[in-house]
Amino acid sequence: MPGIGRAILRLRASGVKIRPFHSITFMKGICLAGGLGTRLDPLTRVTNKCLLPVYDRPMIYWPISTLVRSGIEDILLVCGGNAAGEFLRILGNGEDFGLKKLNYAYQSEPRGIADALRMAEEWAGDESIAVILADNIFEHACPGDLQEFDQSSDYEAAIFCTEVEHPEWYGVVEAETDPATGCLRVQSIVEKPKHPKVNTIATGLYLYKPSVWKFIDSLTPSARGELEITDLNNHFLQKKTLAAYRVRGYWGDAGESIDVYLDTCVQVAEWQRQHEQTT
Repeated sequence: MPGIGRAILRLRASGVKIRPFHSITFMKGICLAGGLGTRLDPLTRVTNKCLLPVYDRPMIYWPISTLVRSGIEDILLVCGGNAAGEFLRILGNGEDFGLKKLNYAYQSEPRGIADALRMAEEWAGDESIAVILADNIFEHACPGDLQEFDQSSDYEAAIFCTEVEHPEWYGVVEAETDPATGCLRVQSIVEKPKHPKVNTIATGLYLYKPSVWKFIDSLTPSARGELEITDLNNHFLQKKTLAAYRVRGYWGDAGESIDVYLDTCVQVAEWQRQHEQTT
């Protein structure tokens, strides 16, 4: 990206105030940008899916800014697919996000979300982690949810849920609302059912305590030959240590299809302009 283009992106990034809400030193962030992006073909013949534009900046800017605005400053980017080296050139040390550095890892083959996550074990150490998929776009950050999760001794994992028009494309979550707390109590998570009973799904934002690493090593590949994140979350559901939070504001999956990618760009442009008018 030419220097002028990067300068424009830097100004726009700072204009939406993506500096940390406050630093969460006890939690690290992992942004997963692997995969081949075949559902966005032929656009992904040009570059990596997560480097495609979403409104006024590369797609990868949005998930990183979600982590930073939630208070996380120590971030690992797991990249893969074509043009993986471009992430380093475009993101550098994370200066556009007010970071001192960004960490990088490379997934040579797309073997599932849980496999990509496993690459971060040594780097994460004994810290809690927030994991976000690089094609997931969140309007609002969630520093309060991250703090609540980390301070709780009842939960080892957490998912963020929202309602969508096509739940059959995602991991469908059946849950009840706790009348006392207003929180969600998950009953089941089913990956891409043909006939979903509800419209609630798990988005691509997850929280885990360090105990996650013990179970990841015991996962077996699914019929697709991948280590599935749903299997990981169901493990904690069975242990009754899975929390669930509601997504506030807009959420979009920019990597689902060409049509959804276009709709996400339009939706982001609309709420971004609204935010700019109120700041």
